Amino acid sequence: MCCYISDAPLLNVILLYVYTVMFGVSSTDTHTPSKHQSLLEYSALCISHTCFNSILQSNSIHHNLIIKILHYNHEKERHSFRDIYTVLYHVSCRASNSSASRFRPAGGGNASISWFANHAFCSQSRMFAGLPELGISNGEDLKETLTNCTEPLKAIDQFQMENGILLPTLQSALPFLDLHGTPRLEFHQSVFDELRDKLMERVATIAEGKDEDRYGKLEELLEKSFPLVKMPSIQPVVMQVLKHLPKVPEKKLKMVMADKDLYKVCAVEVKRQIWQDNQALFGDEVSPLLKQYIVEKEAALFSSDLSILHNFFSPSPKTRRQGEVVLKLTQMIGKNVKLYDMVLQFLRTLFLRTRNVHYCTLRAELLMSLHDLDISEICSVDPCHKFTWCLDACIREKFVDGKRARELQGFLDGVKKGQEQVLGDLSMILCDPFACNTLVLSIMRNLQELLSQDSLPRESPDLMLQLRMLSLGQGAWDMIDSQVFKEPRLDLEVVTRFLPAMMSVVVDDHTFTVEQKLPSEEKSSVSYPTTLPDAFNRYLQENRVACEMGLYYVLHIAKQRNKNALQRLLPALVETYNDMAFGDIFLHLLTGHLTLLSDEFGSEEFCSVVFDGFLLTSFSSKENVHRHTLRLLVHLHHKLLPSYMETLMKTLEPPKQVGLIFIYR
Repeated sequence: MCCYISDAPLLNVILLYVYTVMFGVSSTDTHTPSKHQSLLEYSALCISHTCFNSILQSNSIHHNLIIKILHYNHEKERHSFRDIYTVLYHVSCRASNSSASRFRPAGGGNASISWFANHAFCSQSRMFAGLPELGISNGEDLKETLTNCTEPLKAIDQFQMENGILLPTLQSALPFLDLHGTPRLEFHQSVFDELRDKLMERVATIAEGKDEDRYGKLEELLEKSFPLVKMPSIQPVVMQVLKHLPKVPEKKLKMVMADKDLYKVCAVEVKRQIWQDNQALFGDEVSPLLKQYIVEKEAALFSSDLSILHNFFSPSPKTRRQGEVVLKLTQMIGKNVKLYDMVLQFLRTLFLRTRNVHYCTLRAELLMSLHDLDISEICSVDPCHKFTWCLDACIREKFVDGKRARELQGFLDGVKKGQEQVLGDLSMILCDPFACNTLVLSIMRNLQELLSQDSLPRESPDLMLQLRMLSLGQGAWDMIDSQVFKEPRLDLEVVTRFLPAMMSVVVDDHTFTVEQKLPSEEKSSVSYPTTLPDAFNRYLQENRVACEMGLYYVLHIAKQRNKNALQRLLPALVETYNDMAFGDIFLHLLTGHLTLLSDEFGSEEFCSVVFDGFLLTSFSSKENVHRHTLRLLVHLHHKLLPSYMETLMKTLEPPKQVGLIFIYR
């Protein structure tokens, strides 16, 4: 058609042709093209015409003409490369290597145009590949029509008529849009957007309705729309249908899973159906969240803020459950019991591998988060639900009262024969540091009451239950590791020997405190004891339940600002069961409590007990002790004697070799 005409007539034919395609008006229309569309948009549709084959084969001046059209519009009107893709569609799909190389000018923005086209339109073709399956014509059909027709303008009119909005009264109204300068593309796009939104609303309405056949209707719609799932404009509709289907056809799930882009944008409701049969994929999704959770807990323990009022245990259980990781995991699980069981198995495995008790915290928080959302599908099948719920209330109050103690005892005693495996999960929940903290605080409070009543520890049922639960929690790792689900027996000597020894220390402290308040003439000549009962020291080293209580007694003494008792107890903590005194949680609490004795750090004797007698005994072999020591010094360095501070800084300074190794790593 155009192979024999000169340059000026060629441009006229291009404009006339595009004008016809864009607006469906006759060639006798008197409107000028500039009133409706930019030159780039006219050129875009022109290049779909068969005449472009002739242009590619004719004189190179025609190539230059097209390049000038593109370049002018790109520079002056700042069109996006998406428009330029349209112009170059025919070039990328039809041109030979030789013609493509002729079309590619050297340098500048035009050189990149050809590259963008060659890569973009292959994906565009794939994107609209599903239209023929639905009986809808696509670009390939238009190209074939224009290639084989003898009268292109009539063919275009016919194509528009067959594929436009099939509403007879609309055709007479469209010219009014032309008069207002509204492009047909803008009109059709607005109609499409409106229809899409209505369809998505209708999908949600059907899914939420009570029609017995509602899911059948959605599956039928899915079959019709899924071929277009990669089309950006249709994709939201397909994803909406998938989201509301309780059981997506397996074939569709596999297609979504195999395509990274589709998997990324699909709703979590769809992903749950994929995850429940793909544990490895679900693990890949959950693993970063579990790592993030541990990092957040460790960051809280090593926080530079030292305070007895705002510490690791200050946030309430409900506040902790609003954390990002817990909320995300809760959303990922939804009501799916299978996914919940997978997460619990991940937590057990990681707890066994690392001995990190924060995984126990997450296990309890996750269950209570589902409880808050009233997810009965999961809570009703988790045998630990009611126990965890009751314990959560105790953690909130930081005390296990008599009523709740009896409820908890009922759950423990109610574990039936053949269901002993439940003890593994119960022990994990009791191993949660927040649960341990509550139990030990309750034990200390009970001991104070027993002391005032002149009663023995074994005479208190509540105290014995608290010791039983503390023992079960402390033995969680051993139980899960050995798979022997049997409640560990509490060492009775902890009750008959250790607790009396600890209470004798309490009496010593109380006696000395009272005596200091007496008039000088009534004071006795007995000095404050500097040693501890042998039973106290021995059980600190040999029994983890006794050690836990001993550490919390040290915190209690620090909270009372009892310098003498602290100087007596700290040296005994150098050797404890499994080095529990150098654990992050205890050191986090101890450093916060020591700020109450900030004025005492002006004494070299007191500093020597805290640093030389305790912290510095293991700082070189335990990095965490080093860090907690520095946390304490950040807050108290101005209280220390300059000479002692200088000695401490030299002691805490890392070896130069360590620094070099760090650099090279």
